[in-house]
Amino acid sequence: MNTLRKIGLLPHEWFFGAFLAILWLRLLAARGFSDGDSMLYAGLLAANVAVIAWCLIRKTKLSWLCRLWFYPVVINVTYLGMGTAVAKVTPHKWDGVLAECDRLLFGALLSVRTEALVTPLLTEALSFCYVLFFPYLLISWIHYAYRGLPVFRKLMVGLATVYGVGFLGYSFVPAAGPHLAYPGDFHVPLAGWAITRFNAHVVENGCNGVDVFPSIHCALSFYLLFFDRIHARWRYRIFLIPCVGIWFATIYLRYHYFADIAAGFLLGGFALWLANRWEKAFPETSNPSNP
Repeated sequence: MNTLRKIGLLPHEWFFGAFLAILWLRLLAARGFSDGDSMLYAGLLAANVAVIAWCLIRKTKLSWLCRLWFYPVVINVTYLGMGTAVAKVTPHKWDGVLAECDRLLFGALLSVRTEALVTPLLTEALSFCYVLFFPYLLISWIHYAYRGLPVFRKLMVGLATVYGVGFLGYSFVPAAGPHLAYPGDFHVPLAGWAITRFNAHVVENGCNGVDVFPSIHCALSFYLLFFDRIHARWRYRIFLIPCVGIWFATIYLRYHYFADIAAGFLLGGFALWLANRWEKAFPETSNPSNP
């Protein structure tokens, strides 16, 4: 942490920057400088360096806000285009390996084991929990940004670390998920109503085709929930049951394998530890008067 202090980089800037740099170098090796994805990641890296340098030179509230809000923007830009970029460097998907882990542990895909529980009401409830992830994330960004720069900065240390490490996982272990890779293994349809149909539409049209290992749905909801437990207990009490629903929904709705969930919880726990340790190493960041 002292090294971080001397250099001036926040922990998540190392992790997310490593993801951008590693995928860019892999794209360069596979397709060269003129490839569209290579140029995109080169541009994202340059923008990341520029916004950090600006903040290090001029430590104003505006520069800090730009430095922190850069990540919600670049996370969405990166996620949307990751499918084509990853296909260029890791053309084969890993569903077979992840599914075999399920079969070794449970005798079948874990999501197949949940078929005995399927009812329209449960499917509707868990679809609601799964899609709630997105407003939960957005509300968390806004809530902690409103709380002030110190706590927002701490939030982003863990949150962008989850995305940096998670996106690295997507790029090295791309997979489609049980519902796409093994539809023939399922014999009970996930019937529901409006929310079930809406969630299925969002997943079908919004996923990038490689976003399985690790489960960022689990990692980030775990991180946000226990970040709330420290900084906003009322939010923790509100979102505890929906977050448990999110975790169960990842398997029940056939989007993830057990290995994805386990890796997601490990990643969320690591991000929470990192954010708390960083705050203890730099106690001045908890001072509301310090930008």
